[in-house]
Amino acid sequence: MSFNERITEITKSPIALFALLGVLILIYAILKVRKIKFTTQMITLVGISIALSTSLQFITIIKLPQGGSVTAGSMVPIVLIALFYGPEVGFLTGFLFGIINFIMTPFAVHPVQVLFDYPLPFMAIGIVGYFRFFKITGILIGVICAMLTRFACHFISGVVFFGSYAPKGTSVYLYSFLYNGSYMGLETIITCIVIAILPIKRLSKLVLNKTSLTKL
Repeated sequence: MSFNERITEITKSPIALFALLGVLILIYAILKVRKIKFTTQMITLVGISIALSTSLQFITIIKLPQGGSVTAGSMVPIVLIALFYGPEVGFLTGFLFGIINFIMTPFAVHPVQVLFDYPLPFMAIGIVGYFRFFKITGILIGVICAMLTRFACHFISGVVFFGSYAPKGTSVYLYSFLYNGSYMGLETIITCIVIAILPIKRLSKLVLNKTSLTKL
């Protein structure tokens, strides 16, 4: 089979197409993570943030039947890591949290579904790190962008793998949008409120012992 024929076959299958997309995103993230200069302090704080996020994940306000829940701000520790150390460390922290989350509460129907429901959406939280030098309004915009990207991953998974749960006569796109948006919207609001309340600049100075967020 020629290269063009292989590409044609891939584009005919949504699962293969999203698998390719997921792998490309992972490769991009790996290339970014390789640039990280690890320190003992950084490793320690990443471990603490993952532990906190995992603990907060189990404090659920709303839990949906096919996966997904509104938690007590479980994304906040990952957001803080991305703000303190930048997007690359945020990507890594989110990826590790996603793997641990899958191990502790697995929900799998297909390997690509696992990719789009666990490592990829939580890696997306690292996007906040690109907004780390903005004022608090800019940081909140970064949080929203990160959470929208996480929502996009869950939305894709819902359309491709959970369309059978949609009520008869309902579009799978509308079903996935409403299902994932119902909890992701509340989760985003909670995360934004907590981040807005926290003294980010003071925490940065305390944790890193330097004025890395001088523009806040």
